[in-house]
Amino acid sequence: MANTKGRLYVVGVGPGHHDHMTFRARQVLEESQVIIGYDTYISLIEDLIGGKEVYRYPMTQEVDRANQAIEFAETGRTVSLVSSGDPGIYGMVGLIYEILADKKWNEQNGIYVECVPGVSSLNSCSALIGSPLMTDFAVVSMSDLLVPWEIIVKRVEAAAIGDYVTVIYNPASKKRIHQLRDTRDIFLRYRKPETPVAIVKGAFRESQKFVVTTLEKLLDYDDMLGMITTVIIGNSSTFNYNGLMINPRGYKSKYDLVSETTRQ
Repeated sequence: MANTKGRLYVVGVGPGHHDHMTFRARQVLEESQVIIGYDTYISLIEDLIGGKEVYRYPMTQEVDRANQAIEFAETGRTVSLVSSGDPGIYGMVGLIYEILADKKWNEQNGIYVECVPGVSSLNSCSALIGSPLMTDFAVVSMSDLLVPWEIIVKRVEAAAIGDYVTVIYNPASKKRIHQLRDTRDIFLRYRKPETPVAIVKGAFRESQKFVVTTLEKLLDYDDMLGMITTVIIGNSSTFNYNGLMINPRGYKSKYDLVSETTRQ
């Protein structure tokens, strides 16, 4: 359906390396006249956006970014608002739709909006450290900038009680120190100290570093904890095999996993 007021793509560029960016993401970046995003995310795709009109923002100016992207699209231009990972997972597309709802945007007559999904941290980090997300899992952000810490604590405890493998985004920052410690203490009430835990920093970027440790020793790796780090806490079935974090899907209860030919 044709629209006369421009196009807005909210684009997930994945973890950082171009090999893990979708074909559609590259396609819309090429099509766009204007690129808008957090400065770090723009730097990840700099070689793909030469000659375009680029607007870089520091952190915490998400509302300004979103409004500028919408306003450019409303003038008839084609715009890409860039997120790392997936824009629908702690990304920018939610804010875009909130603003559009306040503006009484109409999908039929307004600007064209498309969320271009990307590889999120939970995908990229789990790929590096084994198979931790084979059963039900929960995702929780430690950032209490927009969500009260009391609410985050309730969600963490629910995940711990429910025996979910738990992915933790934004585990720590310079100003945010106690949150991950408190989270570990909650999990230790319901999980064994030797429960496998993965810490992945900068997955598929030049700064990539990861380790599989235990819940008890999680805080021993404070040098790896930061805003580009993801922590994955195993459930009661997760085990460490040669540095890989493995979460059984349940096949062993129904099948003989190793064939006689393989045994020989």
